[in-house]
Amino acid sequence: MRYNKIRKMDIANGPGIRVSVFFQGCAFHCKNCFNPDTWDFDGGSEFGDEQIEEIINLAKEDHIKGLSILGGEPMHPKNIEATTRLAKRFKEVYPNKTIWSWSGFLFDEYIKKQEVVNYIDVIVDGQFVDELRNPNLKWRGSSNQRVIDVKKSLKENKVILYEE
Repeated sequence: MRYNKIRKMDIANGPGIRVSVFFQGCAFHCKNCFNPDTWDFDGGSEFGDEQIEEIINLAKEDHIKGLSILGGEPMHPKNIEATTRLAKRFKEVYPNKTIWSWSGFLFDEYIKKQEVVNYIDVIVDGQFVDELRNPNLKWRGSSNQRVIDVKKSLKENKVILYEE
């Protein structure tokens, strides 16, 4: 498992000031993706326990509202184990901080079956579609993507959209 970068203070990927990790590797290759340098599964740097603890340490300040997990594709079968380990550890240390993630996979078809949903609060699902691009949308790039409240969706066994 590899990662592209860790941002210690990110205000673009979720509410408030957050720590963000961009995992390396994506098979979707969406047209006009905002982050094509994360597509190569062999790019970036090795991701392991040292990086998880770095992220935990970066999030310790009260002004950090949570963790954002992006890519590349954090839910890809090659990345899901590390994504799950990171999310689980983060919630163990910071149960009151939120975890947001982005994935081209759909919540109801793939993501909700993964262990990682036990730790994620909000997921933006669906591949970016250039023809549906809308720069006015909050937290997503195209109108087909959904901002999903994971806890409510699991409880009600249907997709519940996130409301601020």
